[in-house]
Amino acid sequence: PFYLRTGKRLATRVSEIVIEFKPIPHSIFGDSGAGPIFANQLVIRLQPDEGVKQFIMIKDPGPGGMRLRQISLDMSFAQSFDGRAPDAYERLIMDVIRGNQTLFMRRDEVEAAWKWIDPIQNAWEGAKQEAQGYTAGTWGPSASIALIERDGRTWHESN
Repeated sequence: PFYLRTGKRLATRVSEIVIEFKPIPHSIFGDSGAGPIFANQLVIRLQPDEGVKQFIMIKDPGPGGMRLRQISLDMSFAQSFDGRAPDAYERLIMDVIRGNQTLFMRRDEVEAAWKWIDPIQNAWEGAKQEAQGYTAGTWGPSASIALIERDGRTWHESN
């Protein structure tokens, strides 16, 4: 399954894609006291601070038993490439000025997108479910947490 969380005035203003990898069917660590085992994740940050981060479990190096911990491998575009990356709208405006239309949708693309979205929108309208309110500065309504926890998952909450 995939989950989409969106809202206004959430705890942080961020757009990212989080891919959580399936757990291995049989852990070689078992109940060895290695500590909690978290799912590996690939996080693609779209904005702000564009980059890619992978969270993986590793064994603490050296003697002293089997202790696992989660580390992150981080690639920040700002640190990897010289110069300031243009803002999303800044890039679009510059493309318009230069006559570059590659980031703009054609009519047939827009129509295809609506063919995909219309059934979803119609189902929402038919469900007559009220919008879930939440306090500004939080990660959204408690119903969104309950939704994902039913499948044994948790939201990735960026800092």
